[in-house]
Amino acid sequence: MFTYLPFDQVKNISVLGTGTMGASWVSYFLAQGYNVSAWDPSDGWESRLRTFVDTAWPQLESLGLASNASKTALTFNNSPESCVANADFVQENAPERIGIKQELYAKIDHAMPDHTIFSTSTSGLILSDLVTSVDTAHRFVVGHPFNPPHLIPLVEVVAGQKTDPAVTEWTMGFYKHIGKHSILIRKEVRGHLANRLQAALWREATLAVVNDLASIEDINAAMSQGPGLRLAVMGPHMIFNLTGGKGGFEKFYSHFGPAMEEWWKTMQGEPELTRELCDAIVAGLKDEAGSRTIDDLEAERDRKLLNVLKAVKD
Repeated sequence: MFTYLPFDQVKNISVLGTGTMGASWVSYFLAQGYNVSAWDPSDGWESRLRTFVDTAWPQLESLGLASNASKTALTFNNSPESCVANADFVQENAPERIGIKQELYAKIDHAMPDHTIFSTSTSGLILSDLVTSVDTAHRFVVGHPFNPPHLIPLVEVVAGQKTDPAVTEWTMGFYKHIGKHSILIRKEVRGHLANRLQAALWREATLAVVNDLASIEDINAAMSQGPGLRLAVMGPHMIFNLTGGKGGFEKFYSHFGPAMEEWWKTMQGEPELTRELCDAIVAGLKDEAGSRTIDDLEAERDRKLLNVLKAVKD
């Protein structure tokens, strides 16, 4: 049985990989008052990470910082081994390549303290495949966030075949302890759960392009200006429960169920992501974005996310 730290005794967080997801995690952990030790193999990563944290900090301030939160609690490391040497918890964000992650895991396998739990941000890989040669695999778990992690509350927790159940339980609790909304995925499947739901939605959005149902801008609006607003506060099953009015889901099932089944029958087939289709989507996105750059769109996304988060919290 794994011996873990009480949540309030966790002080040092290690973040391996500081790209978009990793930098966002660093910002969040700092905002929660932890000492954060970071490492990344790319050139110039320290400067990029500082810039990201500086940009995210006002957003985190508006959501509320821990009393001991400080950007100066961040340290930079030259190797993954040194990065995890004093870690109570590790959040890994290496690229979605089995070989890259396995090589990284081999380096830190025996470099972590005995009490450290290792959580990977993998968006869809199977943990059991990643830790086949890891001696400390019982301390490895999936903690998959959504972009950007410093704003989006959801974290999917998935155990591997070798994960100690106590590690899974602790990880669920720790994420909740730091203000995240953790959910337990009971089985290992590619893409976990939320990304599979997202992929199903995008499949239909992509088929809408293929079948020329609407412009890219209107396809996006069909979600953001309609169902997406409801999905920000309740999941699909609960939304349909309310669609049934006083009769709840039973009323929805009897009234709309047959129609839904007929729609499902027309949703067969998979879109082929050809170069032509990609170009069509890119062209539509350029039309919708107008003069807004990627930086402008990210800032707009985050500003609106903050408003949604505050509204939902209230």
